[in-house]
Amino acid sequence: MNDRELLEFIATKVADLDAKVGNLTNDVSGLKNDVSGLKDGQKRIEIMLEHDIKPKIQALFDGYKQHTDQLDRIEKEVSRHDEFILRRIK
Repeated sequence: MNDRELLEFIATKVADLDAKVGNLTNDVSGLKNDVSGLKDGQKRIEIMLEHDIKPKIQALFDGYKQHTDQLDRIEKEVSRHDEFILRRIK
């Protein structure tokens, strides 16, 4: 292999490497865009959780708590009436 052939071979390999580096740069740019899109999506999900879902869960919990309190009051009243009825029967 003479010097000219060697230089052409090296030039070909450098051109191939340059093309591969260009492809990698494009791929990295695409990944950056994808990550940016994921971050935006995550922010939207966080906002939706804080402003839409969290209040609904809190309202459900409050309703459950009120329902439990009401059942406790009813149970106490029924127990009181039950004692009154048992005393009357005896």
